[in-house]
Amino acid sequence: MAEGLTRSAARNIFYGGSLFFFLLFAALTAHSHWYMVNTSTDSAGLTESVKHGKEVWEKNMCINCHSIMGEGAYFAPELGNVWERYGGHENPEAARAGLAGWIRAQPLGIQGRRQMPAYDFSEEEMQSLIDFLEWTDGIDDQDWPPHPAG
Repeated sequence: MAEGLTRSAARNIFYGGSLFFFLLFAALTAHSHWYMVNTSTDSAGLTESVKHGKEVWEKNMCINCHSIMGEGAYFAPELGNVWERYGGHENPEAARAGLAGWIRAQPLGIQGRRQMPAYDFSEEEMQSLIDFLEWTDGIDDQDWPPHPAG
């Protein structure tokens, strides 16, 4: 019986371990994809207005200041739960009016505070952006953000 690890045994451990962890990685990747498509995302609620709202979000580079479900910059508040914060579950019309009013009132001009730039959104763009924010609130984000204020 050999006293140490032989060259062929080390090679077999390396290749066997590499294969095991590659297969584990592939299985976890497949499971994550399946979970996102079938459980986590509300694909039935993905309307044309929501898609247009995401285009508005991207065109105006909102992610450069805001984060949405943890992705983006942390200069301005998290917007993944803004629909909930504005009371959209209890009173959707008031939440829509509140969000539209807040966006249209920018910048507030308060000294010493970060300022959101003014956006001249059309009514369709505004409603689509709000639809997108409402849709993101319906995604199972596994309790993100950890604090209700974002």
